[in-house]
Amino acid sequence: MSMTASTIASSERRLLVGLGVTGQSVARWWRQQGVVFGAIDTRAEMADDASAFADIDRSKVTLGEVGAAFGDDYTEMIVSPGVALDHPLVARARDRGCRVRGDIDLFLEAADAPVVGITGSNGKSTVTSLLAEMVAACDIKVAVGGNLGRPALDLLADKPDLYILELSSFQLERSESLGLRLATVLNLSADHLDRYASLNDYHRAKHAIFKQVGHVVANRDDALTIPLLPEDIPVTWWRSGEPDLHEFGLRKIDGVTWLCRGLTPLLSSDALTLSGTHNCLNVLAAIALGSALALPMDSLLEGAKRYRGLPHRCQFVGDVNGVRFIDDSKGTNIGATAAALQGFAGDGCIWLIIGGQGKGQDFSLLKKPLTEARVRLLVLGEATDDILAHLDGVTPMETVSNLEQAVRLSASQAQPGDTVLLSPACASFDMFASYVERGRRFQEAVAALQVAA
Repeated sequence: MSMTASTIASSERRLLVGLGVTGQSVARWWRQQGVVFGAIDTRAEMADDASAFADIDRSKVTLGEVGAAFGDDYTEMIVSPGVALDHPLVARARDRGCRVRGDIDLFLEAADAPVVGITGSNGKSTVTSLLAEMVAACDIKVAVGGNLGRPALDLLADKPDLYILELSSFQLERSESLGLRLATVLNLSADHLDRYASLNDYHRAKHAIFKQVGHVVANRDDALTIPLLPEDIPVTWWRSGEPDLHEFGLRKIDGVTWLCRGLTPLLSSDALTLSGTHNCLNVLAAIALGSALALPMDSLLEGAKRYRGLPHRCQFVGDVNGVRFIDDSKGTNIGATAAALQGFAGDGCIWLIIGGQGKGQDFSLLKKPLTEARVRLLVLGEATDDILAHLDGVTPMETVSNLEQAVRLSASQAQPGDTVLLSPACASFDMFASYVERGRRFQEAVAALQVAA
């Protein structure tokens, strides 16, 4: 629906908090709507980023730390996902009744096509981009973004038939009401515990995606993903095992894994370009979402077969002397790494490169997936001591000083049939600008091995 006159009434005083990518998209949108607003970013170095102020009256921008009372004159704040809601400025504003929201609320006020929302601890980027590919194969104009790629507000200019959004817990926790056509929480495991006091709080933030939802796709295997809903809200189920009659699941047929609906085989895992059991589940979830949208199954499956995956998400990098190298730099939490270990478990040994910024995670949760496969750990980064303390005696471990050393060491000891897996279970910011840079450095190190081989 379009923005109303009351929404942009001059009596309202609006403040944009945070001038990162999302904040800049809000500024563009508000400027297009003729909204008068101020902006703040606590990073003083933003003064050198001219692009951040392209859509803002520079005289209305404040940079650097301010007191909590700075926002007392404002009636509404749009708070970027990178700014915690317990920031003193934001917390004080909420306590005094200021309206505090995020960019997704603004997007949904203006969107005039159905919206699908996808969240979860792991796999959400893959499922979001995969579903977009599958929907496009149905000759439907789709716009995809949110926490992945383009900010949600920038998608409005596309005027698609369907929006597909990846949504983070940080985006969801500041939403007032969503009203999505279709929503899913793919899975839940401990993550972002540097921002949340407990797994319970993280769970609550994720489940905000179900506010006023029209249809839910749910993971039968993960009780934490299943919402409490009114009986009239339809639910489409998927699971990792053999499905019941109307569920989606996996079956072994003649030794091959098939994606099925009930007793009906839909797609062989051999027909996918993605590897690993966890990716079979990602495809299964996307098929369930497409089915819930009542899209033609044949077209959905064709889209799934042609999907090539996202960079740094269990991406095959190359083979060196019979050893395969896999870049899962986007595996920034324990759940992602556990899924990757399960997906690549086989006859050979997995040389797991792990470590970085631990984000307050309990690395002992990796004990079970480590013992279910043959794994050797190469540990680096800020969380090294924590990882060693929690996993001592579970599997052979060795510390390394940098990523390149980890690649060289694993290559020198690995045997044909082994897998070297970069799935750090940690954020990258102690050693790299982003998980993308970390993945690129890994790929460069592997390329150097291939040249030398």
